[in-house]
Amino acid sequence: MSKHHLGEFEEVVMLTVAILHGKAYGIAIIDELEGRLDRKVSIGALQTVLRRLEKKGYLSSEFGEATQERGGKRKRYFQVTNFGMQVLQETKEQRINLWNAVPKISFNN
Repeated sequence: MSKHHLGEFEEVVMLTVAILHGKAYGIAIIDELEGRLDRKVSIGALQTVLRRLEKKGYLSSEFGEATQERGGKRKRYFQVTNFGMQVLQETKEQRINLWNAVPKISFNN
C-alpha cells in the first residue's frame, strides 16, 4: 500500500487538472467538475484543495498573462506534477485491486 493517500475530492481535482491539461485554472476546474460529476463545488473548497495539493508536490502552478477582461488580473494555471501522476496511478491501482477483490456474488443482491 502506498504511503500517499488522496481524499476523494483531492483525487477528482487532480484528475480534472489532468483533463484540462494546460487550461486548468479555478473557474475552468469548477466548470469541468460540475459538468462531469453533477455536483456543486465552491471556489473556497477548491482553492483550499489546490493549495494543499501544491504543498504536497502533487500539483504545480504558474500565472498566465494579465487580461483586460479580468481587470488586469492574471489566472493561476495548475498542472499535475510527475510525482502527482505517480500518486494518481497508485491510487487507481489500489481502487482496481479493491474492486477486483469484491466477490461477484456481492453484486447479485
